Amino acid sequence: MNKLLFITCFVLVTLNITSCTTDNQTLEEKLQTVLNENIEDINGRGVSVAVIMPGRPIWKGVAGISHDTISISPDMLFAIGSITKNFVASLTLKLVEEGKLSLEDSLHSWLPAYSHIDSTITIRQLLNHSSGIYMFWSNQQIWDDLKKDRTKIWTPEEVLSYIKEPYSFAPGEGFRYSNTNYLLMAMIIEKATGSNLSTEFRERFWKPLEIDNAYFIYRRRYS
Repeated sequence: MNKLLFITCFVLVTLNITSCTTDNQTLEEKLQTVLNENIEDINGRGVSVAVIMPGRPIWKGVAGISHDTISISPDMLFAIGSITKNFVASLTLKLVEEGKLSLEDSLHSWLPAYSHIDSTITIRQLLNHSSGIYMFWSNQQIWDDLKKDRTKIWTPEEVLSYIKEPYSFAPGEGFRYSNTNYLLMAMIIEKATGSNLSTEFRERFWKPLEIDNAYFIYRRRYS
């Protein structure tokens, strides 16, 4: 059984292990010491790390808590957050290979018109964040509304209602990171496949890789 442990962000760092460890510690103990001291330094809550080293077993280390007083364990699953975009982009390119859509397709080819969104924006511009579409998380109102009902399941259309005027460059003429790009891309994928992201991820990625503990938490089918 293959295990996939998701973390919320990937950070490439160079650690001076000798600065906070002793010579009589094993490498594994030194790594754990570094992990413990670094999470304290940044006032972190919990972390799970895997280190792959040539000629050695994979080292797995944890520090901190998951929630309440529950300690992090090496087999806990983490929400991957924005790394979901990597999977959405990979799935998009698979669909391009299959001829189900094109990187040059415009939004109006797949989706209805939405306020403050230029329907001539292409899939390519969504993927590389050159669309100029407003980031819905930048609208404080959505945060206020989330706090009012933390159990609410939001539809894409509801999220898009928080979009404001686009950023100050024409599509394809600048760069601005925006989650809205990938929300729209997910909607296009589900239109193109007649399926949902949960099913597409499972059938195209998880099953072929024999990964049985990764999943997409929200399922929706577009007609």
